[in-house]
Amino acid sequence: MANKIYPILLVFLCFACFPKLDKETYKKYQNSGQEITANVQAVLLSNVGKAIQTGGTEYAVEFCNLEASSIVDSLKGIFDCDISRVSAKNRNPLNALSTVQEKLMWELFANEQLADTVLQRGNDLVYYKPIRTGMPACLKCHGNPETDINAATKQKLEQLYPNDLATGYQLNDFRGLWKVEFKREL
Repeated sequence: MANKIYPILLVFLCFACFPKLDKETYKKYQNSGQEITANVQAVLLSNVGKAIQTGGTEYAVEFCNLEASSIVDSLKGIFDCDISRVSAKNRNPLNALSTVQEKLMWELFANEQLADTVLQRGNDLVYYKPIRTGMPACLKCHGNPETDINAATKQKLEQLYPNDLATGYQLNDFRGLWKVEFKREL
C-alpha cells in the first residue's frame, strides 16, 4: 500500500511546491521543450552513430567523453536556454541529480507518473522529459555489462568513467531526464 501512496504523494508535493502556470504558457514551453530535446537528441545520436561507424563503440565512448557536453553546450545558444541531462544512474558525474527539484522529478518519472512537464522556478521555467534506451545500439554502451557491452568498450568505460552508474539497462528503460531551463523576464 505504501508503494502506491508514495508516488501519489510525490506528485502532490511536487506540484504544491511550484506555482501553477496558465495553460497557454505551459503549452508554449512544453512544445518548445519537446522541440529542443528532439533536436538535441537527434544531433547527439547522429554524432554517436558516426563515431560508432568510425571506430566502434569504444571509440564512441571516447567521443562522448570528449564531445557530448560541448555538443549540448553549442545548442544552448541556438535555442537560447540551458540544456542538460540528469540521472540517478549517471555516467558523467556532472549529470548527477543535484537539486531537490531534480530528485523529485526523477522519482516521478521513474514511477511513470509523468511523460514530460514544465515547472516554474522563480521567473524561470524548467522543462523535464524522460530519456529512454530507445534503440538496440544504446545497449552497446548502456546495456548489461556481461552480455551487451564488448570487452574493449567495458575497458574504455572503466578508464574514462571509473564511477560509471549508467549500465544495466534494457531496451526502453528510463535512463535519465532532459532538463531545459528557460530564462524569462516578467
